[in-house]
Amino acid sequence: MSDQRRRRDDVAALRPLVAETAAARIADRFVTAFALGQFVVGQRLPTLPELSTMLEVSQSTVREAISRLAALGYVRVQRGRGGGTFVVSQWGPASDSGVRRALGESWGTVKETLDFRSLIEQQIARTAAQRILPEDEERIRAAARAYRDAGTDRDASRLADLEVHQAIAAATHNSQLAELSLRLQHEVGLGFHGEPFSEDVRRRAVDQHTVLAAAVLERRPEDAERLAREHFALTEELLTALHDRTTALNPDDPQILRNPQNPNEGA
Repeated sequence: MSDQRRRRDDVAALRPLVAETAAARIADRFVTAFALGQFVVGQRLPTLPELSTMLEVSQSTVREAISRLAALGYVRVQRGRGGGTFVVSQWGPASDSGVRRALGESWGTVKETLDFRSLIEQQIARTAAQRILPEDEERIRAAARAYRDAGTDRDASRLADLEVHQAIAAATHNSQLAELSLRLQHEVGLGFHGEPFSEDVRRRAVDQHTVLAAAVLERRPEDAERLAREHFALTEELLTALHDRTTALNPDDPQILRNPQNPNEGA
């Protein structure tokens, strides 16, 4: 093989792989969500209609994406009573390329959205600390307790996390801020309802929710703003680490193919 042909083949090998259909793109998004811990092993995925609404695609597209995921060993589809689609693996041989397709070309937009979200959530926390009324206080306390008590229950943890931030947003007494917070969470979450997640992130989030809630409840706007900035950096850390790992120049490096949720486990 000529040197020119070899160089051309090497360049082609580094180009992003393009998902050819809507179902393939949705499957890549799921693969990325699994790698980020938005869905964990043993968890049942939302129903087909729910996923269709979340992702703003047809049920047939979601069904085809689920079939792809099942063939790749990420999920198991169980029929009958108590059935559903269950996660059986968060990382596999197809994860590296799937994440690269899902995040690679849109990374600039993702980073901009993360920055915008951080700015908005800082303003929400600051404004809540300035405007909070006595009737807002128990909702914030209850949400922080619920997140702390959710433990390893991923669904309960996800809902409680969402409620913490919606309770704080509600204390601004501006419904548009609360709606914007929800929309940005949906965008950062790849269209799914849930933040990137790991056991370490959860431990850190429990502490951060506690001090953020206290700053709002105690009417400390500067502290609330700072703590919100620190807290929302968790999501950016996980997304950036996954993006950097899967878009490295040498995608065959075994360090890159390790499970982000368990760095000691190979692909």
